Amino acid sequence: MKLYLLPKILLAIAVFILISCSSDMSSGGKDTETKSEIVLNYTYNASELETMNLINNYRVSVGLNRLEIINHLSSKSEEHDNYMIINNAISHDGFVARSENIMKTLGAKTVAENVARNYDTPQSVLVAWLESPGHKENIVGNFTHFGIAIKENPETGKKYYTNIFVKI
Repeated sequence: MKLYLLPKILLAIAVFILISCSSDMSSGGKDTETKSEIVLNYTYNASELETMNLINNYRVSVGLNRLEIINHLSSKSEEHDNYMIINNAISHDGFVARSENIMKTLGAKTVAENVARNYDTPQSVLVAWLESPGHKENIVGNFTHFGIAIKENPETGKKYYTNIFVKI
């Protein structure tokens, strides 16, 4: 008899949760989602500045435009570096959420991302990215702006790199 009631109880709970979530997410049928705040300030370390200069110098050497720096992109890159450090793994986890934030906040039309781990110098990470077809495609892509973060895991000493490219 208890097994007979269990599905009905679970169904009632599921309906209650669905009703609760939908009423919390809307108010009178209006979209209450707020626009994300643009991060205006970001402090760059020497490696980040050098890596961006190397990327721009490479782009110019192959006849492409220089990319402009947007601090919001570097902030999102830093968030991802911190995620990778916490998880001790290189990944593109959360890229969809990052790109949706960037599109909504900055009005970007396209977003791409390069990540790397454990390269000691800006030159070495750039060489690795240029030797990888997918990463190189991002570096030479039809973009207008970029941001970067390079963070070191304090426990392992490994450097984590996230480089976000956008077209606005």
